[in-house]
Amino acid sequence: MKKRVLAIAPLVAFLPTLVLAAEQETTVMDEVVVTATKTKKTRKEVVNAVVIKESYDIEESPASSLGELLANEPGLDWRTYGNYGGAAEAIQIRGMSADATLVAVDGMVINSPSLGSADVGQISLNSIERVEVVKGPGSLLYGSGAMGGTVNIITKSPNRDHFDAKVEAGYGTENSYHLAAENGGFIIGDLGYYLTLNRKETDGFRDNSDLTHNDATLKLLLDKGTMFKATLDAGLVDREYGLPGLQPPAGTAPYRINGVTLYNSDSAFLLDRGEDENKRVALTLQGEPGDWFDWRVKGDYSDLNSTNYSRPYYYAGGGTYSDVTNTNSGVEGNLNLHPWTSLNLLLGNEYRNYDYSNFQQSLNTSGHRVAGALVDEDHQVYTNGTFGELSFQPIDMAKITGGYRYEKHSMFGHEDVLRFGAVVTPLQDMAIKFNRGQHYKAPTLNDLFWPDDGGTKGNTDLKPETGWHTDITLEQGGLLQGKLFASVSWFDWDVNDKISWAEDPSQPTSWGGYYWVPSNVDSYNAQGWEFNVKLGPFSSILADFSLTLIDAEEQLNGGATRDARYTPETQFKAQLTHLSDFGLTSTLTARYTGSRPGYYATNTDSKPQVELASYWTIDLKLEQTFAEHWKVTLQAMNLLDQDYDTYVGTFYPTYTLCAYPGAGRSLFASLSYTW
Repeated sequence: MKKRVLAIAPLVAFLPTLVLAAEQETTVMDEVVVTATKTKKTRKEVVNAVVIKESYDIEESPASSLGELLANEPGLDWRTYGNYGGAAEAIQIRGMSADATLVAVDGMVINSPSLGSADVGQISLNSIERVEVVKGPGSLLYGSGAMGGTVNIITKSPNRDHFDAKVEAGYGTENSYHLAAENGGFIIGDLGYYLTLNRKETDGFRDNSDLTHNDATLKLLLDKGTMFKATLDAGLVDREYGLPGLQPPAGTAPYRINGVTLYNSDSAFLLDRGEDENKRVALTLQGEPGDWFDWRVKGDYSDLNSTNYSRPYYYAGGGTYSDVTNTNSGVEGNLNLHPWTSLNLLLGNEYRNYDYSNFQQSLNTSGHRVAGALVDEDHQVYTNGTFGELSFQPIDMAKITGGYRYEKHSMFGHEDVLRFGAVVTPLQDMAIKFNRGQHYKAPTLNDLFWPDDGGTKGNTDLKPETGWHTDITLEQGGLLQGKLFASVSWFDWDVNDKISWAEDPSQPTSWGGYYWVPSNVDSYNAQGWEFNVKLGPFSSILADFSLTLIDAEEQLNGGATRDARYTPETQFKAQLTHLSDFGLTSTLTARYTGSRPGYYATNTDSKPQVELASYWTIDLKLEQTFAEHWKVTLQAMNLLDQDYDTYVGTFYPTYTLCAYPGAGRSLFASLSYTW
């Protein structure tokens, strides 16, 4: 295709930089990555393309959330339905949907079994030590959902050398405030802890877009060195928020029933509310009793509860109260054998159990819950995956790897997953990587079990989505005395039996329409390029540039092959940081998101009826340290107050296509003290 040919042009200009001799020591290529292999490997040893954010990257960035931190990194797209206070923040990798990105906290998967995706907006930045994004097929090691890649969030750990303690308070536009505290260290011998606490509130930039958020994380660590280590990770999130929906057409008059306003020109839903109460805990035991093997056993438990209070205009003031709970538990064991430096064999088994509960009640015209359940259903599924991956290094400059996973699912049988790859290091700080593997995603619990409400219902006959993912990556460090790192990746993936919800003419409803049901009807594919250059420090300046070019297509059942919805062809990110001699750190981040299709009128249309326009956002962060322990921070998000839209929907009172608007300019100031 023409776009794919044109995408090669930036690579031609990029290659001369990469072929420079690399004789100086660099730290980038020696960064340790855990997520890619479930063992500690340097960046140049893993076959995957990776994005790594260290603690100093998080500290310097103007981002106020994990989604903003990762937005427009190579191959990464951050999406929300309008950026309101409680909007779920999803990470999409290489144009795949959010439920194709597996997100873990300290190795524990936090994707919702109901939805398939993870809301990274629930994770506060001050609890994060490091983020590893491993792009490419991850189903071999992580099972269902790791189609586009894996995001592993590593929380802060205690330091043996000193105690850490920090308190912070801030206030900003939209009546927003944030209180935070963290503390950690070793208290008795080899026993340490790290605790973080957060409270956030905001009115949001639209009507009914407020958020009240509380979270806590705790890590307990018993560290006996390489022989034995035990880690207990726990987290709690409690948040309540408004659900404003899309923004109706300008001039829309307020609509009232019984004196209560249901919508206005700012928000389609003024009474809809949501609440999340999520708890998680994981215990990891690991050790390296010998030079030739190490082991790890992890058990985890989570309880994810989401309630929704919905009073749309068409219920004459009434509505529905829903309460969905996912109780998940699992255990995994890994044995890593490395009898020689040239040979490594990872063996593992993982069992997971999912309990799903969906309870719904009607709301009367006063908004009160009506006695008796409208829906009350409980279901259970389990998975069991056994995997092995072998790595062999026949010569110093080359390593090959291959693996297999057998995954059993209680609803659809089993799935076979293959992956193979190679890394060639012709120079000390150069790595050429090839990676190809199968990926799959099981149907979500909503896809399978959504209760029959007279108009929608799940489908227990669904098959998993499957496909192949290939990428080739060239990474070069050690340039300019170790101050320049550059990488380029080409990728290609496809998804078959994509699950989509649509009206089924073969299933009429009692009121004359057709049921909305999920089915395996679509296919997706994409090719693209990713570029990244990191430079500095030079004269107290650090620079980071990223460019992603994607050609993604979708084909619906019986429909046209066309550009995939909501997938921009071009994304760019530039970040400049200046470190002054008097304690001031200044960081400017600019992001560009290209135009993308928002809505097609029919499945056979190849041209979108609505296309979301391209846009730039610019964020700024200033940090001044004084009196050794104090720090003042000023943040400006969307500094130029750029208008942009994230998704498209139908405003049904007038059957008008409308958008979910992104947030405008916001300012935030905070003061912190560190012991």
